[in-house]
Amino acid sequence: MLAAVRDGSILLRGHGRSLSLVAALAAGIVFAPLAAQEVHAAGPVGFADVAEQALPAYVDVLVRQRVAVRAPQGGPQQQQPQGPFDQFFRDFFDQVPNNQPAQPQDRSVNSFGAGFIIDKSGIIVTNNHVVAEATDVTIILHDGTNLAAKVLGRDALGDVAVLKVEAGRELPALRWGNSDTARIGDWVLAVGNPLGQGGSVSVGIISARARNIGATQYDDLIQTDAAINRGNSGGPLLNGNGEVIGINVAILSPTGGSIGIGYAVPSNMAKPIVQQIVDFGRPRRGWLGVRVQAVTDEIAQAVGLGRARGALIGGVSADGPAGKAGIQTGDVVVKFAGKEVADMQALPRIVAETPVDATVDVTLVRRGETREVKVKVGELTETAVAALAPPPPQTPRNATETLGMSLTALTPELRRQYNITDDTKGVLITGVTAQTDAALRRIQPGDVILEVGQQEVQSPEQVLQVVEQTRARNRGSVLILLRQRNGDMRFVALSLERG
Repeated sequence: MLAAVRDGSILLRGHGRSLSLVAALAAGIVFAPLAAQEVHAAGPVGFADVAEQALPAYVDVLVRQRVAVRAPQGGPQQQQPQGPFDQFFRDFFDQVPNNQPAQPQDRSVNSFGAGFIIDKSGIIVTNNHVVAEATDVTIILHDGTNLAAKVLGRDALGDVAVLKVEAGRELPALRWGNSDTARIGDWVLAVGNPLGQGGSVSVGIISARARNIGATQYDDLIQTDAAINRGNSGGPLLNGNGEVIGINVAILSPTGGSIGIGYAVPSNMAKPIVQQIVDFGRPRRGWLGVRVQAVTDEIAQAVGLGRARGALIGGVSADGPAGKAGIQTGDVVVKFAGKEVADMQALPRIVAETPVDATVDVTLVRRGETREVKVKVGELTETAVAALAPPPPQTPRNATETLGMSLTALTPELRRQYNITDDTKGVLITGVTAQTDAALRRIQPGDVILEVGQQEVQSPEQVLQVVEQTRARNRGSVLILLRQRNGDMRFVALSLERG
């Protein structure tokens, strides 16, 4: 049976209530007013010219995936979405009728997202989470043409994917803009596929810059109040000249719908990734070979920084670029390749954007003294990442399984293994099953569940009890508060659907 995939949401608590960060699954585009348009204090006259320019290069992205299910014979059946793409899913993907009982086997799952043409040869940009694990990807052009798409490459760390279609003709394309020059207050326009309804346009402004919400590995996101809903992921955020200044990736909402807080990956971060995927089939990111942690006021005082800034080196790969350059554990990097390192999050982002094999200057503070070293930047690979990663922990034999997670009670041994402080009370996650809701939400072994359904838990049995109580109230999802391995707190909503 075919079923529409539900977006994942990351829940955040703020101002006395819980908010959900929902990965948007359709195209959202935002534009500022055209230079030729008259702008009054209350805003521009209209956005018709910008929308007319952008819509031909906007595409709907329809995805088919195979996921493992364990639904019992005659178990509850998921319902298909009712919308413009309902018939398409049934006809094009040869959907199994809804009235057939679920079997314990792989199931075809359909989802929809958005994208945009960035090159007239048929190069299309979208989010990685839109096409991850896809078996078939179909593009619907603005004129209604259906085209099979090939995934040229994906970048999970930046949540960017590149597709290619063969249209037999040149296609209208958007052009990249400079996201660094976009200012708070600039008008923007969003064109997307909200809730699978097809191309829609919404307008807003840039609300903030450099947001870090955990949506990607290298968050430096643009925040906008243009309406972005489920189904908007992968769409472009455009300025008043019709240039792409971002790729819509997430929203913050208590309901899953737009409340005027949306986020986009900046174009200056996405553009090189897209080009690298086109050229090499994968992104080529710079690699330093270090683990970093935040510089607190206390640490800054202890190392003679004067104020909290930079990134504290918590570990060095001996054979990595940093190790070869003489960078040591305990150093604080304050400048890399001529760019100021404001905090811990900034260093990985700056390094990743640095060309592979480039030799750059690094300014660091060691025991109160400022030093300069030269580093030849390496390439970030799975092998490079594994070199600094701790050995994979063993899942205890008595682990409890629920919602795609293996859970066990915290013990002194496990606290040492996962570097969990004694004052942390909760339930340890020791494993996450691939292709489950938990995996899609980037829950990892070593995370600790502090609350389930806004109730504190300290044993796997308590987690199971609250989950079942929430199911009994016919809730579609349960709210979980996690303490991540890096120490950050994070809310996640996990689906309670069985199967």
